[in-house]
Formats: sequence, C-alpha cells, structure tokens
Amino acid sequence: MSDRGILTGRGAVVVGGSSGIGFAVAAALARQGAAVVLNGRNEAAVERAADALRMSGHRVLGLAGSAAEESVADKLIKTCVSTYGAIDILINCAGAAEPAGSSILTVKPWEWRALLDSHLTTVFNTCRLAAPLMVERGGGTIVNTSSFAYLGDYGGTGYAAGKGAVTSLTLAMAAELREHGVRANVVCPGAKTRLSSGLDFEARLLDLYRRGILDKVMMNGALDAPPAEYVAQLYLYLASDRAAEVTGQILIGAGGFVGRFDRPKTAVLGYRAHIDSAPWSLPELHAMIDESGTATG
Repeated sequence: MSDRGILTGRGAVVVGGSSGIGFAVAAALARQGAAVVLNGRNEAAVERAADALRMSGHRVLGLAGSAAEESVADKLIKTCVSTYGAIDILINCAGAAEPAGSSILTVKPWEWRALLDSHLTTVFNTCRLAAPLMVERGGGTIVNTSSFAYLGDYGGTGYAAGKGAVTSLTLAMAAELREHGVRANVVCPGAKTRLSSGLDFEARLLDLYRRGILDKVMMNGALDAPPAEYVAQLYLYLASDRAAEVTGQILIGAGGFVGRFDRPKTAVLGYRAHIDSAPWSLPELHAMIDESGTATG
C-alpha cells in the first residue's frame, strides 16, 4: 500500500502550526494531500509558514490568533469546514515554555493562567467545536500534544499541569467518541524547537539534573533532540486510516525512539472489609505505603 496522497480530500486544522513540531506536522499532512488550516499566535510567522507550504503546491490557509480565545478557535474550525468541506483532522501543537526558574515556590498566578491557556484551553476550545462535527460525519481524528513533563520529571508548574490535563482530557474524549468513529490520541514528542533549545533551556536541564529531579538519560536525550520532522511522522500516522483502530493511546516519538505510556494499573497495598473492620491505623498505613513496608490484611 502506497502512502502517496493518503489524506487527499481531507480537511485539517493544525493549532500551533506556524513553527516547530506544528509546522512539521502541517507540512507532513499537506504532502499527503490534506488541505490545512494552519494557526499560530504571530501573524507574520503564520503567513511565512503558509506561504512556504503553498509555494510547494499545497492547499494551506493561515489564520493567526490564540485558540485559547473562543472566537479564534471557532474561526479555525468554521474556516476549515467552509473552505475544505469538513474538518477530518484536528492537531493541537500549541505551547509555551515555563518561565525561567519557575516552580511552585516562585510562579505567579498570571504565569500559571497563561500556561494553562496555551496548553489546555486551546485543546478544549478546538476539541469542543470539532468533535460534534466529526461525530455528525461519522468519523475523524484528534491528535493532542502532551509531554514527558506531565510525569513531573521536569519540575515546573503550569506546563506540567497543562500537559497532564491534556492527556487526561484526550483519554476521556477517546472513551466517549469511540462509538461514533472518532479517534483521539496523545503524542509526547521529543524534538529540537524554540521551546527546547538555547542557553536558557540547557541551563534549566542542567539545574534539574543537579537537583536530582531529572536523570542523566533524560537530560542527555533532551539536549540532543532530533529535528521536528522525525516526530511529525507519528502525527501523520495517527491522522491516517492506517491508525483506524488506534485510539486512547499516549504515544512517545523522539527521533528513532517510538514508545507508549501504558495505562497505570492499580496496585493493591492492603484490603479489609469496612463492614466489620476499623479504619486503618497510621502504623498500618505506613507499613503499606512506605517503600520498605509490606502489605497487610
């Protein structure tokens, strides 16, 4: 089976598509025949990105603005439908870096809100508008962007929280939309972009490693990230019919590494029937929860 033009006739919206991973994804979709509405906050960057793809003969529109604003998200989805006939593919790649030195000890409320808007509200706004249209058509695919940061390995505040929320929201959507033929998946990408390069970024990683928050393997991997084109192939796969049975997945793409975060499983530390037993005592809880303890009945 050839992959040439596998998305021909489909309309796609790529939020955060004016640079970095988002642009690489928009280019990959366009090369396979998708008609793309490309979005970013900076109007000049959006036009440069759209022009670059149009010069290669692709069908691309550029719309600037933050999809964290309902009016912008609404315009993106409606433009895709009115221009290309439908929205078949929604990709969310928008993001903003955690402020330098940010932690729960230093973050300002406005910084927190800005990070959640960039990572989570953009996803909510666009998915809320696109999902019903996909359900009405009997199919569609949503790919949202999370990060290893949702595990807390990179410290931070709003970035980690936003990515964690995106992951949970996507899993919930996948469960709800499966019966309607709509798929939703998450990608945790590793790529060298404006958010993951430069002296400030390197200094932050080294500081996290020094403090024992980030291990050496993760640090070295982040410092030697591949170009965005590598992980863009994973987004393309999820957008295509080749992934027709793939939904509710948290996938990892970083250069030559493709992986998956499996759904966490409950580990039973202890059990007792509440009907005829007293609540757990503190020593009993400590014995179960402390790493050196053993489960009790």
